[in-house]
Amino acid sequence: MQVYIDSPDSLLASFESGNESGRLILVTGPSGSGKTLWCLALAERVKALGFHASGLVSPAVFEGDLKIGIDLLDLGSGSKRHLAARRGVSVKEQITEDWHIDDETLNWGNDILAHSVSSQFLILDELGPLELERGVGLTTGIDLIAARSYRLACVAVRPSLLGIAKTRWPWGEILRVRSSHPIEARE
Repeated sequence: MQVYIDSPDSLLASFESGNESGRLILVTGPSGSGKTLWCLALAERVKALGFHASGLVSPAVFEGDLKIGIDLLDLGSGSKRHLAARRGVSVKEQITEDWHIDDETLNWGNDILAHSVSSQFLILDELGPLELERGVGLTTGIDLIAARSYRLACVAVRPSLLGIAKTRWPWGEILRVRSSHPIEARE
């Protein structure tokens, strides 16, 4: 029986009522819709229930209203590193259309994911063009999702990459986050 999921609380309620493992939720929505905030809220609720969430979240860094960077946050330790800067800022990087991605931070993130193999709750924000189109970036996350050794995984994926994600992980359930979502704030 499929349960409608529209919030971290409804997801956790369906989790507590079942014993399934390897459940995958693909959290998707346009830029700024709140995917990162949704993942952070889920991690907080998991912790409040006495469980441990592992994985990575990529909160945006703002200067005023301008998004100037992206950090990478380890949900297990709370450690954070700078992941990306707008083009024009020098870092040791993978280059995307808009961003310079720090390779050392990607390596750090992959190491964290490698140690998240047997997690009950895995949260990964996000698997994007680097991983799903170019085969670089947080590639350990792709293998981790495929292994299904978690009880529940939530992975943020852009709408434009949802087809690739569904082909790779056909068991994934889609959760669409919209800007009118109850969790109000910018991503």
